[in-house]
Amino acid sequence: MNMEQQKKQGAKSQGHTTPAHAQVSPKQLPKSQSSMKWAIFAVISVLVVAWGVSGAVILYQKMNENNQVTERPLIEGDGNKMVSSEETTIAAVAKKVSPSVVSIVTEKSSTSIWGETTQSGAGSGFIVGSDGYILTNRHVVSGANQFEVVLSDGRTYDSVKLVATDPLNDIAFLKIDDAKDLPVVELGDSTTVQVGQRAIAIGNSLGQYQNTVTSGIISGTGRPIAASDGQRVEQLTDLLQTDAAINPGNSGGPLLNSAGQVIGINTAIVENAQSLGFAIPINATKGMLKQVLAGTRPVQRAYIGVAYTPVNAQVAKEHSLPVSQGAFVYSESRRAAVESGGPADAAGVQPGDVITKVNAVELGAKGSLLSLISEYAPGDTVRLTINRKGETKELTVKLGAYSS
Repeated sequence: MNMEQQKKQGAKSQGHTTPAHAQVSPKQLPKSQSSMKWAIFAVISVLVVAWGVSGAVILYQKMNENNQVTERPLIEGDGNKMVSSEETTIAAVAKKVSPSVVSIVTEKSSTSIWGETTQSGAGSGFIVGSDGYILTNRHVVSGANQFEVVLSDGRTYDSVKLVATDPLNDIAFLKIDDAKDLPVVELGDSTTVQVGQRAIAIGNSLGQYQNTVTSGIISGTGRPIAASDGQRVEQLTDLLQTDAAINPGNSGGPLLNSAGQVIGINTAIVENAQSLGFAIPINATKGMLKQVLAGTRPVQRAYIGVAYTPVNAQVAKEHSLPVSQGAFVYSESRRAAVESGGPADAAGVQPGDVITKVNAVELGAKGSLLSLISEYAPGDTVRLTINRKGETKELTVKLGAYSS
């Protein structure tokens, strides 16, 4: 069960294909003019197929004096200079976004009976404001009291402050003092992400002060996981799942689409599993980001004040719900399903309602209630579509500020 207003749920964690070769077997060509034209057309057709299948070296055909077909490479030399459209896309995205991806080096100092000790860490982040605002994971900066940011061109900044963290998600914002004209990423729309689409991850792999690029696909959306950094377990929901390689150093770096737009924040990996990584959808950061860039302080998370369970086939059957997806306003604990005096209560939301849309965006594959509300700031007004015992209603809610 997701408790949208419950106690703090922080979050920590964390193609190349073998070419198929098409060959044309030498054979005797007919001597008639019409047959000769057909043979040439057939050879050209095979070559087009060979190019589409292999994506490697194009072969052209030449008839010798005995009308035998022979093969010669059209391009000789460095095969690395032959690139497929997929490789071109990944290279272009890396070139576009890498200048905006940063390494974050942290230090945590503590004093004990054995004296003062310093613990170092590293992760990734990306620039969301040209004057030095950086978005990263909360677990990358958690507990640290000193931060250093290294840009892809080697520029280093050690005057860096923690601006805000999300109390319910693995998100944090840093600010480089006196920075200006830094390259900023372009944010995409995580509500339209599709399973199977290309995903590209960039990050400071293993904390080595240089950006690495990996690629794969979106394997799933709306994934819930229990993430741990070895000290504390946190519940994360509505994550994007990808098989693009993500490691601890990638934490906080961007997950991108083929247009070079950020669709997620690399956050977690599954130990002892191959090609299984997760990213927070970028839309879940936009409400707080809006406040960060506007200079609003303190930065707060928006909330509506309900406890809910995501609707699936089992939940719908168990509670005889008339819909197959949404947020079922329900609580199994002593905590009320609708917070008394909260934003949802003031708008008329009742226990047993199923919230199906937020501002016409359907809950489900496009995001959970928690994520969709996170796109807005406290004080914003949203329109909820609800199903109440089979009847559809629309309610207007003025979002409040979450306090842990």
